[in-house]
Amino acid sequence: MSSIPASPIENETHITSYPKFIGRSLWLATEGSFAFYAWMTALTAVFLVGANAWANQVAGGMIGTNMTDQVSWGLYIANFTFMVGLAAGGVMMVIPAYLYHDRKMHDVVIIGELLAIAAIAMCLMFVMADLGRPDRFWHMVPGIGKFNWPISMLTWDVIVLNGYLLINMHICGYLLYMRFLGRKPNPVWYVPFVMLSIVWAISIHTVTAFLYCGLGGRPFWNTALLAPRFLASAFVSGPAFIIVAMIFIKKLTGVGGLDQPIGTLTKIIRVTILINLLMVASELFTEFYTGGSHVSAAKYLFFGLHGKTALVPWTWTAIAMNLIAALLFLWPGVLMFKWRPVLVTACVMAFVGAWIEKGMGLIVPGFIPSTLHEIVEYVPSQLEWKVTVGIWAFGLMIFTIAIKTALPTLKRTDFIDNQD
Repeated sequence: MSSIPASPIENETHITSYPKFIGRSLWLATEGSFAFYAWMTALTAVFLVGANAWANQVAGGMIGTNMTDQVSWGLYIANFTFMVGLAAGGVMMVIPAYLYHDRKMHDVVIIGELLAIAAIAMCLMFVMADLGRPDRFWHMVPGIGKFNWPISMLTWDVIVLNGYLLINMHICGYLLYMRFLGRKPNPVWYVPFVMLSIVWAISIHTVTAFLYCGLGGRPFWNTALLAPRFLASAFVSGPAFIIVAMIFIKKLTGVGGLDQPIGTLTKIIRVTILINLLMVASELFTEFYTGGSHVSAAKYLFFGLHGKTALVPWTWTAIAMNLIAALLFLWPGVLMFKWRPVLVTACVMAFVGAWIEKGMGLIVPGFIPSTLHEIVEYVPSQLEWKVTVGIWAFGLMIFTIAIKTALPTLKRTDFIDNQD
């Protein structure tokens, strides 16, 4: 894949060099092979289908979805919850690189930070889709709308998500700009933000968990393990996506130095997926062994309730995928290069399993039965699926463009100052 060779720009000011950096980034993001254009065309087509569905939703109202007064959060908020975890999971590259001074991970850590940017953008889009009336989004803007800060947990979520987005945009933008100038980045301008991003990544998913478990009328979410479960599953889904992405980047672009980071992330998932399964088992024991009226939502999720079983296939599919993925990750051969298809399979199964567990398997049963003990099932409508797939396509477009822009950085990693 061709690229413009970067040369130092020593005598120019930032006023003149930064527009050139933007122009070169746009060139890199849009230049590529036939396969790249085919991939981006397919994503664009899918995104346009989703955009059309969202336009119909805005024009016709939320009646086009299958959400009801009883189940007011559905597929959109399920994906929002998962995407917050995916964004937080990118920190699993930052911790080995900067806290444990893993040089190989340090060279490719920008992949995790770019994933965080794409995932947070998707989070915001899913919130917009769920609002129904996007013109009321201004109420969530601090200082302008009725923000209700610091009382409302939703306002805390808005702050931490946008803060995490800005932090990662600064880190990636600064590193790429220094690469364009041919200079070594000054650690003062990015290392403190990297350290802050580690804490911030944990906070975004913790605050999201508090948003749910703080709702006293929804006993299914009232558990102290919700935040740790969110973090454990995030540290499975995030590294799993990054592993698959790095395998494809290496295959399609020839970028070297990715094998050791892939091995490190695989070892991380070996631990986090077992922790996640342990927490799920602890939740199940507490729910079913103690019994009581609050166990109804869990019974509905796993076995159905009064003949209503819409979520049962989802739940057992997620459990099966997580268990199989755990066994594959624990197999010693998964770290060997010749068994890369097995590693990809394990990552995909862990990713999908976490998506179901934190999405449809968490959000919807929180509303069933309702506070009036009504059992109103929810199955996403075709319109909701179109909007959801469209947002996923747009997020993959952002990630693809970001990786294309960062390819020169990945191919020449000696410009990053080693913090050993």
